[in-house]
This record gives sequence, C-alpha cells and structure tokens, in this order.
Amino acid sequence: MALSIGIVGLPNVGKSTLFTALTKQGGLAANYPFATIEPNVGIVPVPDARLDALAKIVKPQRIVPATVEFVDIAGLVKGANAGEGLGNQFLANIRETDAIVEVVRYFHDGDVTHVEGDVDPKRDIETISTELILADLGTLERALPRLEKEARRDKAAVTTLEVAKRLQSWLNEGKRAAKFAFGDAEERALIRDLHLLTIKPILYVANVEENDLARLCPSTSTPADGQTSSFAGALSSADNSDSLAALLLAPIDGQEPLVISAKIEADIAELATNNPAEAAEFQKSLGLSESGLSRLAQAAYKLLGLQSFFTAGPLEVRAWTIPVGTKTPQAAGVIHSDFEHGFIKAETASFSSYIEYGGEVGLRAAGKLRQEGKDYIVSDGDVMHFKFSPR
Repeated sequence: MALSIGIVGLPNVGKSTLFTALTKQGGLAANYPFATIEPNVGIVPVPDARLDALAKIVKPQRIVPATVEFVDIAGLVKGANAGEGLGNQFLANIRETDAIVEVVRYFHDGDVTHVEGDVDPKRDIETISTELILADLGTLERALPRLEKEARRDKAAVTTLEVAKRLQSWLNEGKRAAKFAFGDAEERALIRDLHLLTIKPILYVANVEENDLARLCPSTSTPADGQTSSFAGALSSADNSDSLAALLLAPIDGQEPLVISAKIEADIAELATNNPAEAAEFQKSLGLSESGLSRLAQAAYKLLGLQSFFTAGPLEVRAWTIPVGTKTPQAAGVIHSDFEHGFIKAETASFSSYIEYGGEVGLRAAGKLRQEGKDYIVSDGDVMHFKFSPR
C-alpha cells in the first residue's frame, strides 16, 4: 500500500535537510524562506533487521523492504490559511498525504535565520496548529451551505450536517479534529470527503544540535565534559527557569517529540553514499546505536497503525505493509488482487519460528508450518505463503 507523509514546519527549521538525509536525493536546503517551492518527493525504505535474518536462510536474489513516501512541503507562515506566503499551495499539498511529520526547530544558529527572529519551539508549534485549524474551519464554512441543501433533500444527509456543525464548534475552540469524539467509525467516515488537515495523524520531530542530541536522545551516549548546548545556553541566559531538556520532555499534543539532529543525519547519509563503513563509524562515534532516520521511519509506521508481514523465496525476501488487524485474504490482496479474490489458505509461521527452524523445510519437518484460513488476523512479522484459486 502506498503511504505518503508530509514533512511540514516553519521556514528554516530543517525540513529540507531532514528530507535530504531521508531520501539521499538532495532536496534543496537553503537559508531563506520558501527554499522548497514545489514539493520534493522521495521513497524511503523502512529499516527492518528481520529482512537480513530471513535472507541469510533463503539466500534470495534481492531484498525488498517496506517503503514510505515522504513529501517535503514549502514552509508555513502566519496567515497561510488566508493565502499568505505559499499558503494555499502548502495546504493543498498536505491534504494529499496520509500523515504529517512536523519539524520543530530547537537548535540555535546565528547563520540560519528564523522566520520569527528567535527560536521558540512552543510558539512555532502553536503557529502551525493555528494555521491548520483555521484552514479546516474555512473548509467547513465552504462545505456547510452544500451540506444544508443536501440535508433538505435527503434525510440521510442530516447526520453528516450535524457532525460537521459539531466539528466546527470543536475547531472554534482551537482543538484539532483528530481529538474530536466521533460517535463511531461511521460518523468519522461521513466527513472523510472534506479532507481535513487536523484529522491526520501527526508526529513531532525536535530538530536539535549535535551536543543536544547526545544529551537528550535515548539511543545516544553522554557527551564529553566541557561540551555545551548553544541553544540550551541561549535559553538559560534568557530564562533560568526554562531549559532545553524540560522543553523536549514536555509532551506536544499528548506525545513526546522524536529527537533528531537533521544536520547529523544528512552528514551520515552523505557519507553512506560513498563509504558505508565510514558512515557507520561516524554514527558510532556520536554514540548513536541507530540512526534517527531509522527511528523516524519506524515511528511513522507506528503512527499510521501499520505492520509488516514477509514473503520469502529464492527470487526475493520482501516486507509487505498492512494495517494492524488485517485478515489473511486482505493481506494476500496487497500482493495481488487475484490472491484476495481466490484466497484458499495461507501457510504461516512467525518470524521467530522461521528463524528457529531454519526456514520452510525445517518448519515442515517439525510440523510448525501453520495453515490459516480467512479469519486469521495477520501478526507483525508473519512469514506467509498464500494459496489461491486463479480466476
């Protein structure tokens, strides 16, 4: 299934630098607003060590990971909902994505101008949130007259109108549509065609400096004595009661931000294109047990409620993306629609069993290869072979 995630934020917060690191295809990064005008699009593999483990057993011709499409979208400014800056284009590009990654600037750099003149993560987050909410209110205001006409002609449309009005009141309180209490899944589906921006899942990325990354990222070691954070220092000089650590530990809209240094990730990605071993050594020297990009791809997967199952054979070992809770026929349909329509059964083993018994031959010999029918809910990491009746 094709997944698209928009990378958003104010100008000069590191969106394009992060995108460059993610895709290794060089999205334009520059020190001026709207360096990104047309959205850059890149397909990013989802790191999964299980693929390599399967490949050691199967020895396929190729390994195919799951992928996520990232879209680097022009920076947002105040008034974007009313068309300021590249507002209309920016918002249209977001509507086409499945989820949002918002990059928030936590780094202080006098050579990289902040559009508001100073670094204030809380203010920046509020700016983005306000613009998206105002854009959704505009969408509802334009849709309500049409919904009222439809409700007069068709009683079935009355519920849609009522949901839209309730949602309008909710947004007027400054709350995102994602937090709105829909009565059930059917109510939520009624407003799907409105393509509201604030109903999309959102993941916050705190873009920090190298020293701050070492201090605050769970997968890094503590920096050497004497290293200081320029942003933390700037905050301390302005307000001793506030610190970078406190800001980063404070949840944003109910979730902790993912701590990444976009500059470090871009440096690692550039090294990796020519010398993977040197890139790995550089990453290790920073105390990073895994790259920020790996954590971002995995977090995006989790954000969208996704998981992977695998197929393994001499041609390829491949990860397939499905929503959590998917049953076997629908999982088969991700590979090919004929597999779903003619589904008979799925020969299945968990990833751990597949490794333990050394692949399909060992599983069969031990009687551990399960036969699953139409009602089986696929688990993350299942290794599957589908049997179907051709149409």
